[in-house]
Amino acid sequence: MSMDLGALRTFVKVAELASFTRAAEQLGMPKARVSTTVQQLEAELGTRLLHRTTRTVRLTADGEQFRERCLLLLADADELQSLFQRAPGALRGRLRVDVPIGMAQAVLMPRLPAFLAAHPQLALELSTTDRRVDLVHEGFDCVLRVGALEASELVARRLGELAQVNVASPAYLALHGVPHTLDDLASHRLVRYAPGLGAGPALWEYQEEGQYRTLAMPSALTVTSSDAYQSACLAGLGLIQAPVIGMQPLIDAGRLVRVLPGFDAPAMPVSLLYAHRRQLSKRVQALMAWMDEVLAPFLAGKP
Repeated sequence: MSMDLGALRTFVKVAELASFTRAAEQLGMPKARVSTTVQQLEAELGTRLLHRTTRTVRLTADGEQFRERCLLLLADADELQSLFQRAPGALRGRLRVDVPIGMAQAVLMPRLPAFLAAHPQLALELSTTDRRVDLVHEGFDCVLRVGALEASELVARRLGELAQVNVASPAYLALHGVPHTLDDLASHRLVRYAPGLGAGPALWEYQEEGQYRTLAMPSALTVTSSDAYQSACLAGLGLIQAPVIGMQPLIDAGRLVRVLPGFDAPAMPVSLLYAHRRQLSKRVQALMAWMDEVLAPFLAGKP
């Protein structure tokens, strides 16, 4: 059985957009042809790849596995196509990467035009979210992670450490006073950041004599995204502990004030993760090298 790469690209586009109509529009193909192509793939494979209803299109379990392998195969095909290009810097194909929202806004996005101008044949799909995406099943080439890593089969490339600072809005400090010691925090509020909503203590994190320590604090608000975390602080809803990379522009503008500099939260590791493969494509290597270079001035403890 041989499969046309065009058919695989068509299936991947339908799966990505969860719509035959939108896939047809983006591919510049009649919707009927897109539908027929997927049906022929299913017939060749002897399994259903997509659940179809009048309102939704979603992958079956077999479709999830097939899409994962398609993405790898298509990436290899794009790499093979560009292997003997005369221009050594000419990279082509799709890149899918996930980065934290704050990192994208503060550092990567302003530098992205230069990267894409240097590689005009690349198509970058940039996901910005605070949730932990599934790199393999969601088809990402690499992800940028801030914080401790969970055990997995992914390859991790450590880029360095990101310092954190304690900040509050001028309005909050005018109302509650400026804390100068850890004891002062008893009369303050901490905005609690958590990946998911639910019960849990609001903890002030700090280091003392090289040891990681926490201090329980009052809190009136829990948020689940870095955008909401920052907005809550700007609105005067409490103190926060956040990476300096996103806070420094607000501190410089006078919108936030740094407090308790001797009791900052520990620096967080920054890593690039990618799936273990025999050889990374040149475009993925180029993207990771660019992110490493762009982030380097903001990171300490670089390997």
